[in-house]
Order: sequence, then structure tokens, then C-alpha cells
Amino acid sequence: MLHFILADLVRNRVGVAILVVLVALATALGVAVTLQERALRLGSARAAAPFNLVVGAPGSETQLVLSSVFLQPAPLPLLKPQVLAALRADPRVAAAVPVGFGDFIETHPIIGTTSDAIAMFGGLSEGTGFDHLGDAVAGAQVARAIGSTFRPFHGNAGEAGEVHAGMEYRITGRLAPTGTPWDRAILVPIEAVWDVHADHGDGEADHDGAEAHGHDHGHDHAHDDDHGHNHGHDHDHEGGIASRPVDETRLADGDNPGVPAIVVKPRSIADAYNLRLEYRAGGATLAAFPAEVLTRLYGTLGDARQVLALVAAGAQALVAAAILMVVAIHVLQRRRQIGALRAFGAPRAVVLAIVWLEAFAVVLAGLVLGFAIGYAAARVLSAKLGAASGIAMPVEFHAADVRLLLAFLIAAAVVTLLPAFLAYRQTPAQALRA
Repeated sequence: MLHFILADLVRNRVGVAILVVLVALATALGVAVTLQERALRLGSARAAAPFNLVVGAPGSETQLVLSSVFLQPAPLPLLKPQVLAALRADPRVAAAVPVGFGDFIETHPIIGTTSDAIAMFGGLSEGTGFDHLGDAVAGAQVARAIGSTFRPFHGNAGEAGEVHAGMEYRITGRLAPTGTPWDRAILVPIEAVWDVHADHGDGEADHDGAEAHGHDHGHDHAHDDDHGHNHGHDHDHEGGIASRPVDETRLADGDNPGVPAIVVKPRSIADAYNLRLEYRAGGATLAAFPAEVLTRLYGTLGDARQVLALVAAGAQALVAAAILMVVAIHVLQRRRQIGALRAFGAPRAVVLAIVWLEAFAVVLAGLVLGFAIGYAAARVLSAKLGAASGIAMPVEFHAADVRLLLAFLIAAAVVTLLPAFLAYRQTPAQALRA
């Protein structure tokens, strides 16, 4: 019987291949939507994991999270200097990490922060942290060697800015991979960012909240002429800003122009909720749990996924109807062959099994191929989105996907029985008269 089925499929291989492709494409659409939506959720959730609580100036908490966690360019107003000092002195706070935006080197954002940020992201994979204001720690995906130097470029996205020629950073260490947009960032002491902008006369503008997180990525002159190589430059820079030792007392006494965001690590869950409540009251500051903000974004994303899932289900229903029609026509065209089989003594059950197995084999091949195509498409899309956003998006099958495949197979087994019953009901005389 299997030999007969295989020979029949080979004889009709063109039509069979078309049906398999139709089933595969309809299945792949639904699989790709499911896997990609899950990859986006997992990737963004893992990226936000180190950020327990984020405090910023009043405004959009969604934008605060997108800018501080995912480093999305946006102009954020600055907090008053006393906020950072108060958080660092608060016994409920294990660490208060300032996050300062505005400067870039090529396409890499330069983030002013403290050594606590290095610990927050799992430490260094090589090199050392901040000892002087000119020290910099590169993210895992920053293609600059330890010891290389660069000058920061200041400006808004899509606008001309200026090179801070009076400041030169040297990369002294590299962060361990985090799977977050911070892998493409360069961390420098927040005091260096303040001093550089104060020396260039833009400290007042920054304090008014005009400094944006972003600049013109297209300006290649943002980096210095050594293209990331040291060329023997003296790191002391003749007593300039870069040679000064890191002094975090300015973070504690409020002697600073302020920062756009502060990442807070509370000592307990109760402290986290109390801090959020306190820094949301009064309207002077805004505090947000990144996980809560992402949950709301997931709700919007889930609505879009449902629409795409309905589209995929509609496509699958149309393909199923087309397959039923094609198989039914095929059965009607083979009535004489079926009649001959019955005349030579083939039982009804054998004829039903032959027709059903042929139809089910086509659908099975399409489903398996569809899952493979959907997985591959999700991997390609995740890689492209990850390259654009810096977020590692894991594409993986879960137990629910196996259950979905089994449900598809059961549905296919039931549906393909319909044309098989057409052959089952025919008597040899009826088939041979056709």
C-alpha cells in the first residue's frame, strides 16, 4: 500500500509540491508571528532586568524607560541635583546610578555614569574601570581596543554638533556581554560629562534640559584622527580634564548640573514600592518600574499580534479549503482506479486509508516545512531587529508550540478524512461506470 501511495505522489509531484508550499507558507506566517512576538518580549524583558526602578523628571514614563534602559534618543529634562544626592544617601537604596546622555562616538552613545553601573551589568570581561575622568569602559559590541582613544561628539540626532576637542577618553576596560543596547554604548564617569559640557559653555543649556540623547550618526568626523588607536598620546593630557581622578563626592553633595535619569537598586521589594510612591508624589520627579511600563507596551503589542494571528488563521483556512477541493477533485478523477482496486478485492478500509494517507502526507509535509520556514524567518527578523536595537532576541520553541503542531496535525487528520470518505462510499460498479 505504501508503495502505491508513494508512486501516486511521485506521479503527481508538481501538484503535490504546490499544495505543500501553500500549506507551508500559511503555517509559516502564524509561526513567525508567534516566535517573533515572544522573542521581542523575552529580549526586552531581559534587557530591563538590571533596572529595578528608574527616576527621572516629570514627563512620559514610557520615554524615560526607553531612553534609560534601551538608550533610545530623546530629549529628557534634567533632574534637580539634590535628587541624586538624596537617593545616594537614602538607606533604602543599595545603589543610585546616574545616567547621562548626549555625546556619541560614531554610532556609539557615550553614557555618563558611575562605577556602580559596571557592577549592575555583571562586571568587566577585561581591563579596568574608572580611575580618572578620561577613562572609558566599552560595551561588549564596541569594536574599539583597550588603550584606544577618542573624542566625544555632541549634538542632537540629525543635526550638526561639535567635537569636544578638549577632552579625550581612553578605553580602559570592556563590559561583559549583556544582550542589551548597553553592549553598544561606552561608559564614562558622569563627572567628566559635566565638566566637558561646562568647559564648552553648554552646562546652562544642559541644566535647562536641552541636552538630547542623540546626535547625527552620519558625521564621521565625530571621532579623532587616530581612528581608535592610541598613537602614544599621554593620558595625562597636560593636566586637563582627563587626568583628574574620579571624585564621586559631587554626586553626594548636590554640586552638579543634574542628570536625565537615575537607575535605583532598592534594598528590598518593599523599599522599591515605597521609593516609587515617594518619587511619584508631588510632581517634582517621576519614578517607574521598567517591567510595568513594558507590560503596558506588551498589551499594545499583543493586540497587534492578535490581528496578525487572525490574518494567519484566515490564510490557513483558505488553504485548507483549497486542499479539500483539490483532493476531492483528485478522488473523483481517480474513480476508475479506485473501482479497479475494489474489483480486485481491495476492502473499503484499504481504499479509505490510501486516499487519506496521501492527503495527510501532503498536509504533514507542509506543516513541518511551515514550522521550519517560520522559525527561519523569525531568526532573520530577530537578527535584523537586534542589530538595529541592540537587544538580543532569542527565538526558541516552547512546549506550547509543540502542542500547536499536534493540534494542527489532529485537525489535518480529521479534515483529510472527508475526501477519503468519498472513495470509501463508492462501490466497484459505481466507480467503473464513471
